[in-house]
Amino acid sequence: MARAATTSDVFNAVAEPRRRQILNLLQSRERSVNDLARALRVRQPQASKHLRVLKEVGLVNMRGAGQRRLYTLNSDGLQPIHDWVMTFARFRSESFERLDQYLQDLQGRKRKP
Repeated sequence: MARAATTSDVFNAVAEPRRRQILNLLQSRERSVNDLARALRVRQPQASKHLRVLKEVGLVNMRGAGQRRLYTLNSDGLQPIHDWVMTFARFRSESFERLDQYLQDLQGRKRKP
């Protein structure tokens, strides 16, 4: 099966480490592309390319402020990833319950003469 384009899928967009770094930087505040490029130690065109992908999949919002473009995190765009991860919450919870039961069984065996 062919892989989805990075501009059409949130999962593929965040698979790239630089894009995850950008999302981390945008958690705290709005930033310009030049600010992000400096923080990432990349050239402005590289940062712009990553921001374009993140914007197209709905993970960042951009607003113009004169000559500058300011970017903010759109956390609603992370919902598909959150929903997918939460499908594993039940499995994790059940695993801990089984471990707890196993430990209780072991403790019960130790107490019996």
